[in-house]
Amino acid sequence: MTTTTPTLGPAPAPAAARPVRRRRSSALLTYGASLLAGAAIWELAGHLIDPVFLVPFTDTVRRLGELVASGELPTALLASAQVFGAGLIIAVLVGLPAGLLLARVRFLRVGLEDWITGLYAMPMVALIPFILAIFGFGFTPKVIVVFLFAVFPVIITVYEGASSIPARHIEVARSFRARERHLWRDVVIPYTIPFAMTGIRLAIARALVGMIAAEFFLAVSGLGELILITSRRFDTAAVFATILVVCILGVLLLALGHALERRFAAWRGPS
Repeated sequence: MTTTTPTLGPAPAPAAARPVRRRRSSALLTYGASLLAGAAIWELAGHLIDPVFLVPFTDTVRRLGELVASGELPTALLASAQVFGAGLIIAVLVGLPAGLLLARVRFLRVGLEDWITGLYAMPMVALIPFILAIFGFGFTPKVIVVFLFAVFPVIITVYEGASSIPARHIEVARSFRARERHLWRDVVIPYTIPFAMTGIRLAIARALVGMIAAEFFLAVSGLGELILITSRRFDTAAVFATILVVCILGVLLLALGHALERRFAAWRGPS
């Protein structure tokens, strides 16, 4: 009788996992090629356009390193992060219960829905002079601006999520004599979590815009101050380096929000 000697080494990947890996590899290659192409176009345009308006990508990266080494960029980034974090956290803490209450309490929905929609559609920059007149300069008015930019996407998406709960879920809970608090705990909040994550992801982008706007028009500080100071010096490389940092920060935060959104959407499963 012939015996087969077992071979050592890693087991072959399941056939179903190979297309997934190929798609991921293809996506990474496409993403990398896109970044390289963008950097190349930026570099070429920087050599063709007046350096007062645009500098090459390599000069921007070099100036970015100088700003980091001098401590200007880390200091500005820390100041902006405090405003951004405080405003976004307050927006989430207010927006989540507000959206749930609008969906579940009819008189609140009737009385406030149009106001919330109108405020969401209004350019928040228009409110900055009023905030300045009421609260003055400092940390608090900047946090209020970031809060106003970020809170409405959270409220609206949570409201839409809580309003779209299938009626059969509510009926099943009622058939088991679930009280309102049990309905909220076991049906409304779990079903709304993926929608809340979508709202938070949208709020991150708007909070970044609000952060820069607040630093431009209120007490000048952080990344906004760095952009203003370097632009007055006609230091175009430093301006673009700071803008590049804001863009990278936004991409990283949105990627984190998107990952959390996918995680909670998978957790909920099909309705």
